[in-house]
Amino acid sequence: MKRTFLGATILALGLSLALGGQSSAADAPSGAPTAADLAAVSTVVTSDATTQRLAKAQFPGAAKADTALAAKTAKADPRTPVAVYQPTAAFIAGTSTVPAELAYVATPATLGNGDAATVWSQREGSGWSVYNVASGDVEKRLAAQVGKGYLLSEPQAGAWYAVDGDTVTVLDGSSVAKTGEKMSLAAYREALQSRYGDKLPGSTYDRTGAAGGYGAAPVGDTEVPWWPYALGAVFLAAAGTAVTLRLRKQ
Repeated sequence: MKRTFLGATILALGLSLALGGQSSAADAPSGAPTAADLAAVSTVVTSDATTQRLAKAQFPGAAKADTALAAKTAKADPRTPVAVYQPTAAFIAGTSTVPAELAYVATPATLGNGDAATVWSQREGSGWSVYNVASGDVEKRLAAQVGKGYLLSEPQAGAWYAVDGDTVTVLDGSSVAKTGEKMSLAAYREALQSRYGDKLPGSTYDRTGAAGGYGAAPVGDTEVPWWPYALGAVFLAAAGTAVTLRLRKQ
C-alpha cells in the first residue's frame, strides 16, 4: 500500500475534527488544533493557490486530467480534517509521559483528474501552511476507526494506530502486532524503544550522519517523492528502518 507525495508549497471553522475524546489529560498528545487553527486550515486548503495545485497535480501512473474539467473537479473538503500525531523522542526515551505530538492536519481532497488525495497542513509561525499533497484518503478512512482516541502515525514503519488513553490499537502496517490487536501504551513504548532507542537525536547513530537527511528541506512538486516528516525528529534520526511511501490506489 504505497503512497506518493507531491513536494511542498508555503501558503498562508469550527468544523468537526477527527481528534477523538483524548480520554486522559496525562495521556493526551500535545499540539491539538484549536477552533482557530481549524479555521486557518480551512482557509488555506480552499485557497485559490491550493485549488490550482490540486488541479495540476498528478501522481505517477495516474490518468491525466481533462484541462477543461480539472479546475471544477479539484478541491479540498475542509469539513472533515484529521489531526495526525507522531510519537516523540522524549516519549520513546522514557523522559516524557506525553505519548505524541501533532504532526499535521490532513484534509481530504480531489485532484483535477478525480483521484482522491489528502492535503497536509502544518503550523507556520502563528499561521498554517499547506506543505504537501499525498495520494489517497488513508487518514480519513483510518480516522473513522479511531473512536474516542486519536490517530497516531509511525512514519518510518508506515504504521498507523488508534490511541485511547493507555490502549493502543493497530490500524494498519504495524510490525509489532496484527491489525486490530491491542496493546498497552507502555508495551508500545517498549516496542518503539527497541527499534529507535539507539537512533534518537544526539545518539551516535544521529551524530555520524546515519540518519540520511536529518532536517532536510522539502523539494518542489516536480520531485516525487519527498518524505516530509521533519516534525517527528526521532523518525528522521531513525532512518535505519526502511521508509514505505504509500501510493494508495482507489
